[in-house]
Amino acid sequence: MHKFLEHYILGTGCVDLTSIGQEARPMADKIIEVGLAPVEEWYGSEVMLHYPGLYAGSTDLVCLHNGKETIVDFKQANRPKKEEWIEDYYLQIAMYAMAHDYVYGSKIEQGVIMVCTPDLYYQEFKTEGANLRAWKHKALKRIDMYNELMHDEKERTTPMKAEDFNDKKR
Repeated sequence: MHKFLEHYILGTGCVDLTSIGQEARPMADKIIEVGLAPVEEWYGSEVMLHYPGLYAGSTDLVCLHNGKETIVDFKQANRPKKEEWIEDYYLQIAMYAMAHDYVYGSKIEQGVIMVCTPDLYYQEFKTEGANLRAWKHKALKRIDMYNELMHDEKERTTPMKAEDFNDKKR
């Protein structure tokens, strides 16, 4: 599905006659028809982003969506999502927004998560304003927790020397 959407945005078109392609194409078409309708301008597809020293990734789309600078994330799902199930999606959007703002000096105003199921059920989840700021804070806390965990594990672990490994083999 992502491949079809990327080619649509780039204007290059795509054909995939495999069984996976046959299932993915209608889902991509549904996102194009409904989700991308409010997009006024594309800024980038599969944009590589990083926040120096913290994280890196690639966002599906950066665009002007209903007049707002937006990070878009495409998701395919086997069944409809409940908002309480997609916390990680919001954290991902928040991290991409912070990285884009840092690297490009932008002011991403919203994140939009576009979900489609094989039976072509389309869902859209948005975060903006104070809500997006709250997700950014949660994302930074998650990064801090990860770094603390990694630091603690490194502190507790004593690397083995080659001769220690060889002694244990015997």
